[in-house]
Order: sequence, then C-alpha cells, then structure tokens
Amino acid sequence: MRYLFVIMLILSLSVPAGAAPFMSPDEVPEIANVEKTVLVKGLSHPWGMARLPEGGILITERPGRVQLYQGGEVKSVPGAPETFAEGQGGLLDIALHPDFASNRLVYFSMSIGTEKANRTALSRARFDGERFTDVQELFRVTQTKPDTQHFGSRLVWLPDGTLLMTIGDGGNPPVKVDGKLSRKYAQDLRSHLGKILRFNDDGSPVGSGAFAEEGGLPELYSAGHRNIQGLAHDPIRGTVWASEHGALGGDELNRIEPGGNYGWPLATFSKEYLFAREISEHTSLPGKVDPSLVWLEGIAPSGLCLYTGDAFPQWKGDLLAGGLRGKTIRLVELDRAGNVTGEKRIEMNERVREISQGPNGLIYVLTDEDDGKLIRLSPGK
Repeated sequence: MRYLFVIMLILSLSVPAGAAPFMSPDEVPEIANVEKTVLVKGLSHPWGMARLPEGGILITERPGRVQLYQGGEVKSVPGAPETFAEGQGGLLDIALHPDFASNRLVYFSMSIGTEKANRTALSRARFDGERFTDVQELFRVTQTKPDTQHFGSRLVWLPDGTLLMTIGDGGNPPVKVDGKLSRKYAQDLRSHLGKILRFNDDGSPVGSGAFAEEGGLPELYSAGHRNIQGLAHDPIRGTVWASEHGALGGDELNRIEPGGNYGWPLATFSKEYLFAREISEHTSLPGKVDPSLVWLEGIAPSGLCLYTGDAFPQWKGDLLAGGLRGKTIRLVELDRAGNVTGEKRIEMNERVREISQGPNGLIYVLTDEDDGKLIRLSPGK
C-alpha cells in the first residue's frame, strides 16, 4: 500500500493541473432532425456575416466584396475597404458596432499588402443602408510576412464595448519573418502574430494590455495561438471561446482568458504536414493553458456560435463549431461550468466557414465554396 501511494504521488506531480482536454471521438453521433434551407447561392467564398437591426444580413466575400441579403434578395454594397485577396487572405470578418443603430459603424478585418509583404488589418466604415462611406483603417499588424497564410481575423465584441480580434501566426514552415519561423512569434509578446488582440472602438489598445507585467504589447489579450477562425462570447458563463486550426490534426477549442498563453507551438497535439513529424514533444506545459477539446484528426474549424435560442432548446448553452475539412457543424456539449461533456455532428457536405444565431433562434451558416451559400437551419419536422 505504501508503494502504491508513492507511485500515485509521482503520477499526480507529473500531470499538469486542470482537467485534461476532451478528445473528440473517432465516431461522433449525427443529429438528423435538422432542416436545411438554402437562402442564397452564388457567393464567392463568403467569410463573415453581420445581422442588421432593421433586418437583413451583411455578408463579406473573400475577394473583397460585401453583399446584403434582405427581403429575400441579394445586392452588392459598394465602398468596402480595399484588400489584398490572395490565398487565405482577402476581406474577412465583419461586425457591427454595439451602438450601430445610432452611429452606423461597421468593422472589418482583412489582409492588406502584397504576396511578399502582407499583414492583417482592422478598418471601419459607416453604412447608410446603400453603401459604405468614411472608410478608416484603425489598426495593422506591425510585422509584414510573406506568403498568404494564417491571417486569423475573427471579430467579437465584449459586453464592455471592447473588440477582440484574432491574428494568425503568419504561416507554416518555411515561412519566416525577420529571419525566424513565423510560428515562433506566437510566444513573442512584442509581436502581434499568433495572438488575440483587444481594442477600444477607435482601434486603440485597452489600457496597458493583459501582458503588461511581462513587457507585452498593449493590444495583447491572449497568446500562443496558431490560427483562430472561430470566436464567440459566452453570456452564460461570462467567458470567450475560440476554435483554432492545428497543422496536421490537433485542432483545438480553447476557453480564452485575458493573459492566457495557449502553448503554440511549444505544446500541441498537432503534427507537421511533412512526414507527420512532431512539432513538439509536449502536449501540455506548466504556465500554458490546455485546450478544452482536441479534434485529433482535425476538422479545420471555422465559425463558432454559443447557442442561446429557443428553436433548439436542447442546444441551449452549447457551442456550434463549423468545420471546413470535416464539412460538418459540431455541437459541443457543455456543462454549466463550461466543461465539454460530449459532441454530436450535423452533416453539411460543404465547407462551413461561419455560423450565426438569428433573433428567432434559427441558425445561419456560410459555406466556403466558389458557389458559396447562406443556409438556414431549423428544427426538422
């Protein structure tokens, strides 16, 4: 018994504190009783959407256009900010100011620059119902990078009126920035790459930032990310969730806290694309936040929604995570404390880029295709 106690003590000291990640199973049960209605066809790689208080949805297309879906019709909205649209870059997310009804301000994330020197930027404009005017760039990532990967770019407003924006790590090897692999900047608190940033509505940093004591840039909110393309505020638990691309597998769902370092690339379940070699020998490290869920085989997550509606009462308080590679929506079941307790899937058979809840509790989905769609999900009959 004495030896057993010693062994258990050694094991307990070797396991990082906190609950182990929920590992997505190989077989995820399907949700069958969901009706899918195609509202719009012919969109060119739609990326983000924002619902207008007077009705209608603004939809960004990665090549640099915005479409307005209203009253069953679609029309182009001129005046969107200019972008660099190549590879994974272009006009990306869109979000309305919390006081949009009075100030008509719309915020955009995008890539700017050239193939050899590009970066993620934040702009805003006014929308008068017909066009965008008064376009103003509020922020741009300090460092430029080559290639056209990993811009991040999700936007989410917090209840205090500040804005979160995700920034990718810049790209896969051999992409380098200033002579160093770009992914390594995710751990550099003097770089915007591989971070979540937080701004006031004018694009200024909020105070001295979450890493001020460590000498971090004032915009930084969290660090150690690869490429977050799903971000959602959780009003039930008062937190923020992010779905993050791994490289070869190892995609993550993370519960985001200010000042948290989420480990990339020092701790990861992901592998290198080339020969599936280990990126790191560690999946967990002291001082780094472990993921809440790991999609070991990878779904290429994009789009994330914390469901609070009544149309699907059984989903209330759970997350809906889109999958580009998996061509599914994953229902991530959470308990009251925010622990992942299970997972189900909705088959979409198209690359899911974004998910949003409508005022009626129905779900709206953008598919990332040459012939992209806006699809409404409602309870099946």
